[in-house]
Amino acid sequence: MVKVGFLSLAHMHAYSYGHALNQLPNAELVGVFDPDQKRGQAGAQQMNTKFFSDPGELLKQVDGVIICSENSLHRHFTELAASYGVHVLCEKPIATTIEDGQAMIDVCEKADVKLQIAFPVRFNTPMMRVKEMLERGAIGEVLAIRGTNHGQMPGGWFVDPELSGGGAVMDHTVHVVDLIRWFLGKEFISVYAEADNMLYDVPIDDCGMLSLEMEGGIFVTQDPSWSRPATYPTWGNVTLEIIGTEGVIDVDAFAQNFVVYDDQNRKVSQKTFTEDMDLGLIKDFIEMIEEDREPSITGYDGLKAMEVALGAYESARLKKTVQL
Repeated sequence: MVKVGFLSLAHMHAYSYGHALNQLPNAELVGVFDPDQKRGQAGAQQMNTKFFSDPGELLKQVDGVIICSENSLHRHFTELAASYGVHVLCEKPIATTIEDGQAMIDVCEKADVKLQIAFPVRFNTPMMRVKEMLERGAIGEVLAIRGTNHGQMPGGWFVDPELSGGGAVMDHTVHVVDLIRWFLGKEFISVYAEADNMLYDVPIDDCGMLSLEMEGGIFVTQDPSWSRPATYPTWGNVTLEIIGTEGVIDVDAFAQNFVVYDDQNRKVSQKTFTEDMDLGLIKDFIEMIEEDREPSITGYDGLKAMEVALGAYESARLKKTVQL
């Protein structure tokens, strides 16, 4: 039985991860620490587990932790977990600076603990099928990719530059960049980007557009904007159009759903009927600890995805292409 805890519930994905943990027969959710005691206690109750006011007491009792803090605190909590010899699943982005991301990788290597980054879209069924198609050459040589990751404006600490490290570009670019790196096994080499605040009254970017080049001359565009209104039936989307020499793949990660019209609550929503990608991510993390194997999504993967987002901000600031 793998014992797991949470360090912070600031990120909303924590609750889905907690639900996933409680479904797995080989995992035990020992408890939750959160510097925000009220949030931590409420979250622990919702997850049917214990709240710890001292992170050290929790870390003494677990094999792994899931870090769902504000982005700028990822390094702090990772270093704390590593000091107790505890394996880490860290919410994306890995950090807010290259220095912090590299420090997280280094401290985990030194402590001989595993660092995995939470990119659950790798466990999305349509995306797994696309990877298999590309590996067998279904569309020939990939020439270009168009990507989107639209979403609702999350508010809270996400729009505080000191805590988040960036707005929509940081929040949504890393998912698509990670997928494409995973699909192709190639790196991004340059980015030209524009980022702005045009949709909401928040002190951070809420929209952007990236034009990227990869090794081998593959061109990629990415729209990571918080452009979905609060009434939109789901939080957002992840789509890719992959153009090859022998065909095109169009994929929407969240197209497998029913539209639900709820007159009682006066709300339209979408309910997925595909596999739970968050459950897939958590199951993989637990199996990694059980099998003592390397993470399927490494700290280096997290670092390279964040590098593209940070390069996009530098490009937008300088108004020119930035080499990565």
